Amino acid sequence: MKCRNFQIGPEIYGELLQGCVYKRDMYTGQQIHARILKKGDFFARNEYVETKLVVFYSKCDALDVASRLFCRLRVKNVFSWAAIIGLNCRVGLSEKALIGFVEMQEDGVSPDNFVLPNVLKACGALGWIGFGRAVHGYVLKVGFDGCVFVASSLIDMYGKCGVLEEARKVFDGMIARNVVSWNSMIVGYVQNGFNEEAIRVFYEMTLEGVEPTRVSVTSLLSASANLDVLDEGKQAHAVAVINGMELDNVLGSSIINFYSKVGLLEDAEVVFSRMVERDIVTWNLLIASYVQSGQVEKALNTCRLMRSEYLRFDCVTLASILAAAADTRNIKLGKEGHCYCIRNNFQSDVVVASSIVDMYAKCERIDNAKQVFNSIILRDVVLWNTLLAAYADLGRSGEASRLFYQMQLEGESPNIISWNSVILGFLRNGQMNEAKDMFLQMQSLGVQPNLITWTTLISGLAQNSCGNEAILFFQEMLETGIKPSTTTITCALSACTDVASLRNGRAIHGYLIRHDLCLPTPIVTSLVDMYAKCGNIHQAERVFDISPSKELPVYNAMISGYAMHGLAVEALALFKNLRQKGIDPDSITFTNILNACSHAGLVNEGLELFVGMVSDHQVKPSMEHFGCVVNLLSRCGNLDEALRVILTMPCDPDAHIIGSLLSICVKNNETELAEYLSEHLLQLEPDNPGNYVALSNAYAASGRWNEASKVRDIMKEKGLRKNPGCSWIQIGEELHVFVACDRSHPKTEEIYSTLALLGMHVRLVSEIFCS
Repeated sequence: MKCRNFQIGPEIYGELLQGCVYKRDMYTGQQIHARILKKGDFFARNEYVETKLVVFYSKCDALDVASRLFCRLRVKNVFSWAAIIGLNCRVGLSEKALIGFVEMQEDGVSPDNFVLPNVLKACGALGWIGFGRAVHGYVLKVGFDGCVFVASSLIDMYGKCGVLEEARKVFDGMIARNVVSWNSMIVGYVQNGFNEEAIRVFYEMTLEGVEPTRVSVTSLLSASANLDVLDEGKQAHAVAVINGMELDNVLGSSIINFYSKVGLLEDAEVVFSRMVERDIVTWNLLIASYVQSGQVEKALNTCRLMRSEYLRFDCVTLASILAAAADTRNIKLGKEGHCYCIRNNFQSDVVVASSIVDMYAKCERIDNAKQVFNSIILRDVVLWNTLLAAYADLGRSGEASRLFYQMQLEGESPNIISWNSVILGFLRNGQMNEAKDMFLQMQSLGVQPNLITWTTLISGLAQNSCGNEAILFFQEMLETGIKPSTTTITCALSACTDVASLRNGRAIHGYLIRHDLCLPTPIVTSLVDMYAKCGNIHQAERVFDISPSKELPVYNAMISGYAMHGLAVEALALFKNLRQKGIDPDSITFTNILNACSHAGLVNEGLELFVGMVSDHQVKPSMEHFGCVVNLLSRCGNLDEALRVILTMPCDPDAHIIGSLLSICVKNNETELAEYLSEHLLQLEPDNPGNYVALSNAYAASGRWNEASKVRDIMKEKGLRKNPGCSWIQIGEELHVFVACDRSHPKTEEIYSTLALLGMHVRLVSEIFCS
């Protein structure tokens, strides 16, 4: 053009710069810029050229240059504003982008449909729903709601701000939708945990004939992984293959993540091996998957393979290695990981530091965990919570409380996880009142308990023999509108079982039926156990019968129920049914079936089962199994054989086994054997008053009153008193507790009068039958 003396005007340079924009050609664009400057102000100060330069540097993400050129503009038009707002949005300066949006309107420049998507993106990134709604109002006012790009951006903004109802309204109101609109809706649902809706919208999109993109497929994979649904995730993988999508880092990582979460690690490995390129994110994903599934050796081998490809470990890799050490209690591996962190200056990273603290705590090196914690200068709430959780797990409530208040003194506000850890620490240490006080304190400070808080409290109370309180807290939780998890329900049912509250157990069962909740194995097991232990074996049978998938724990609960009710024939029949179904019995199964034989006096059947347990099923006999055999033999009067079992056991008998044989000896007036067993029992449990009472009763039964009196005197000297028997009955909302020899009940006279009348009636009936 120059050789032909063609006059090049500013417009030509503008078009050349536009070409560089399309190709993101920074080098060529800079040469053109240099030539423009050489040409003088006529070119350099041309409005069109100035705008194109701002657009060019903005599209090339050259923030400093673009910002300087934009500030020097004499006339800032909609194109230059669009470029600089888009640049600020892309580089994460969302607030600056929104300030630009306000300033351009103050300058009298109206935002167009190229500016608005970036503004809405900035609102979503900041979570500024108020600003976003104002922009939505502007969109409606100027009539841009019909633009598919602006509408898609609105959906995306509302999704990121968690307002799915508004996002759906915009989506449903669109006349025409493109794949970006569909993806925005799907992504919004996934990000906010509405995974079923995300899958439904994906299928609607395919029915509309819209071809899915990588974003569509990765979102479907995430939703499938979150729901642990296999078919939908495999369909997403199939869509990617059919549409010829390249297995790059993003798509490959999404597929690996899905297969890992649904437990198909072999498929994840195949995808990993076929990926075109693998970055550190992909490697970390596979390593973390191995760790989470307990395959530590594979995780470590993958780490070695990763190093062989000249990739360095990052914080995520080290967190996985340290998690593997923590889960396996491998202090050697944990220390090696810690040393690597020190050598490579990772120890100050709070994520890595939290993993190191957790590793030492789980390897029972709490002092080392505290040292690492103290060495970190900038601590975040996750690091504080890691050490809090460590103290809580160990039941060291004092240290947990001190740390909880220390974090607040150092300016770190505790979150719900912090509160939960302190409550757990109190419960683990048996401090029920302190745990309840902490629960009330968090509520008074405006911190609302979440599902984990309620479950922790209900479980802790149930495990510490506070079943009635656990039930009350479960009822309170339901009143707040929180949906219980499987763990919460099993804990509540366990509480009902412990206090024999059939009424509350039925109420929980009714809640499950009314809300059409699925009954996984743990809940079915707990229901069967609750009904059986609360005396309603027929209802336990009904729950067992209607259970769609009967796994071993359900069978164990039902067999245990039959054993408890003396229904040995039914227990044996169910055991036979279990084996016919191809389910292998475990240690608990044999404990329950041996108990059933013991209660019914089925000696031959019980011994046959004990022998088969070892020879056919390779189950190593435990203390409980030997206890069942001893009880079985002693109940049938075969005391010598029972004693022989105790003496030939591969392990020392515990107090329960000796005590069960001792009680039979007392009933059968076997004083010498009772005396022999009592000596061993008193060595095992010198402070158990029941052992002294059993020995005293044995002496009394054989007429050896002096010895019986001496034993009672020893009890007095030691200050031991046998705990009186206790029973209770619930009538309506009121629980009536009765203790042996206790006359404190307000209706004691009526109760004893009724018992006397019943006694007279029994004697009268027996006399009639005897005559």
